[in-house]
Amino acid sequence: MQFQQLLYFVAVAETRHFTRAAEQVHVSQPSLSQQIRALEKELGAELFSRARGNIALTDAGEALLPLARRILADADTARIEVQELAQLRRGRVRLGATPSLCTGLLPEVLRTFHGRHPGIQLLIEEGGSHDLVRELARGALDLALVVLPLPPGSPALTSVELLHEDLVVVSAATEPPPGPGESVRIRDLRDAPLVMFRHGYDLRELTVAACRAEGFEPSFTVEGGEMDAVLGFVRAGLGIAVVPSMVAARAGRELRVTPLARPGLRRTIALAHRSDVDPPRAARELQRVLLGIGKGQT
Repeated sequence: MQFQQLLYFVAVAETRHFTRAAEQVHVSQPSLSQQIRALEKELGAELFSRARGNIALTDAGEALLPLARRILADADTARIEVQELAQLRRGRVRLGATPSLCTGLLPEVLRTFHGRHPGIQLLIEEGGSHDLVRELARGALDLALVVLPLPPGSPALTSVELLHEDLVVVSAATEPPPGPGESVRIRDLRDAPLVMFRHGYDLRELTVAACRAEGFEPSFTVEGGEMDAVLGFVRAGLGIAVVPSMVAARAGRELRVTPLARPGLRRTIALAHRSDVDPPRAARELQRVLLGIGKGQT
């Protein structure tokens, strides 16, 4: 059964005339009649009675007509849906990002994108880079903001550096400064009480590696939290934490922000997607917005 055959069948059923139906669907009358006969042959039943030029639906034709109309309507809906998606009036983007980027970078990015494409649904998944890489690999995300370098053994991903971000030390404003000067050296963290993120968190691995490079193991007063929890523990005076500068800038007056002494710590944020699959049109538009804002913050 072909789509065209159903289109011709409905035209004849509505006009009750083969010639007028052919004119309506812009084909010759012999071609239309031939397709109707082919459809009847495939279904094993006549769809029209043709007594003395009077065209009427048979019982089989009456049964097929509502189904054919539904199929044609669904096809028209599909055409409209695809056109709207192509023109970015509808669709969705599945974006993964680390919690710190959801707090610091994404609100402005998503506001800009939503203003341009209000019909696109945005689905955001928070997670560490390891988790986001796995979600990209299995096709659960279109794009992900990850921290470079990618984990060893990562699947084939295409990544573009988006921005470089300094890390800073945050402490409770009511507590003494974390260091003797206007900046803090990594070695000053040797005896400092640290509030530490959970395992698998990129910031945890970066901070611990920097401390070990200075020859000591950091001491944790509280560990295992996500970004909001860590900031809350610091506000409560439980210790200090190393966080991205974009997060610290939005942390509020209850927290003191102290830069790390040179060379400090920086992290590289990249936008990644699977190498074997092109992102959908809407995802590519979001990618352009992210790359544009990233250039301004590099």
